[in-house]
Amino acid sequence: MTALVPAAALAAKDTLIDATWVDYLLIALYFLFVLGIGFAARRQVSSSIDFFLSGRSLPAWVTGLAFISANLGAVEIMGMSATGAEMGMPTFHYFWIGAIPAMLFLGVVMMPFYYGSKVRSVPEFMLRRFGPGAHLVNAISFALAQLLIAGVNLLLLARIVEALLGWPQWVSLIVAAVIVLSYITFGGLSAAIYNEVLQFFVIVAALLPLTLIGLHRVGGWGGFTERVTASPGGAEQLSSWPGQALSGFDSPILSVVGIIFGLGFVLSFGYWTTNFVEVQRAMASNSITAARKTPIIGAFPKMFIPFIVILPGMVAAVLVGEIKTLKGGGDTTATYNDALLLLMRDVLPNGLLGLAIAGLLAAFMAGMAANISAFNTVFSYDLWQEYVVKDKPDEYYLRVGRLATVAATIIAVFTASIAGQFGNVMEYLQTLFGFFNAPLFATFILGMFWRRMTATAGWAGLVAGTVSAIGLWYASKFGGAFDMAGQGLAFLAASTAFVVDIVVSVVVSLMTKPKPRESLLGLVYSETPKEHLTDADAAALPLLARPVPLAGLALVLVIILNTIFA
Repeated sequence: MTALVPAAALAAKDTLIDATWVDYLLIALYFLFVLGIGFAARRQVSSSIDFFLSGRSLPAWVTGLAFISANLGAVEIMGMSATGAEMGMPTFHYFWIGAIPAMLFLGVVMMPFYYGSKVRSVPEFMLRRFGPGAHLVNAISFALAQLLIAGVNLLLLARIVEALLGWPQWVSLIVAAVIVLSYITFGGLSAAIYNEVLQFFVIVAALLPLTLIGLHRVGGWGGFTERVTASPGGAEQLSSWPGQALSGFDSPILSVVGIIFGLGFVLSFGYWTTNFVEVQRAMASNSITAARKTPIIGAFPKMFIPFIVILPGMVAAVLVGEIKTLKGGGDTTATYNDALLLLMRDVLPNGLLGLAIAGLLAAFMAGMAANISAFNTVFSYDLWQEYVVKDKPDEYYLRVGRLATVAATIIAVFTASIAGQFGNVMEYLQTLFGFFNAPLFATFILGMFWRRMTATAGWAGLVAGTVSAIGLWYASKFGGAFDMAGQGLAFLAASTAFVVDIVVSVVVSLMTKPKPRESLLGLVYSETPKEHLTDADAAALPLLARPVPLAGLALVLVIILNTIFA
């Protein structure tokens, strides 16, 4: 692992991005809009449900765009462009295999349970299904993960400020944290969601010109493919399958199996179907149908994001001097995480540079705001209210939520230093997902479709799965037991966590007493009548306004994309 190098040291000869007053004006206007939305949303917050879940009042198109924008942070922008620069088009699998199928499954199958049960968080669903043991394990692990991931977004947000203004990184971290803290503390989830919708359009407006200008600089699509073919890694970077550079397996067959099972099933379904950061946006919808359509609507823009995130990383690898040197094994202080920022420096004129910087700031703020807003909900409802101080007035928990927001932002300043130890943030994030999300998905999916699974099995499987993933990772990284290139270790750790969780859960369930069947209504598929999972008027909606046909269309499109770029 290589440490992140301050972007200011890389951005230009004088260590700064060469921005003009036009660029600064665009950035200032963007920040005014962000803070203005936070202040406006504050007037709508009169209860904890307003603060944490937007009063369950938002339409599907708003929550659908927020669903994607909340995920369009460090993972998508810097992490995916870095992996694209390093590996090429196999990175597309993070979207077409590692996101879309799971998002559609969430909308069609799982959201009716989340929304219909009226739980306020994913850990609260665990409490109702499995009891306090599994609930406490899930709530603590989720809260910890959000603090660590928020540090990623904050670190990269601070690096943009550092590159732009030349401030020391610790100053940039604090300034970036205060901006995000301001609008979440004032307006809660509504402020986060409406800002995420704004940020989605700003991000697209920023990255689309970067992609088009970058491709023009390398001679269009033909020149791009020629340069990539001639670069280290060769023509394999131009096809997504079998993706050996990504999986770390030498065998093409094992690579395909690893990507489909490790990424496409365990990591992907574990992240998208149980991660409260995403599910929280759908829970803010105004009906079960809107909640189901939230991730499905999000799937349509999601499948085209690779073309404005991964392709610029690949362009940087054949156009930007420092990244070309890095890829060729030469001596440079740059890391792959710098690919997008350096491409912006080299190809964008003033004005567009300011828009691009605003887009990156928007992405990192969206990601961090999503982490913080999910953390404050879980901390307030699932930890503080459930285990520390019970039966207080609603205003008390609203105040706790705002204080938790402040505390989480401060802690994220320190967790940013942990993320700084990884040269490619995707390695860091996929490792965290393998530890926390993969075993959680195993527990969820087994408990949702097998009524015999017991409360004891719920927490025992989670603990066993997480410990096994951490143990495998430690054995590889520090024990020298084996070594895997690419993202193969993350895939293997996640798969191990999933299998161990399932095995332990089944064994423990057969040895312990299950909950009464009547207590599983709305929590287990076989025990829940269909009318509890749909709105009464859903059947009268136009065909593509219904969740299942809309999901079918998205699935067809992503299969076509996988075929074209195979």
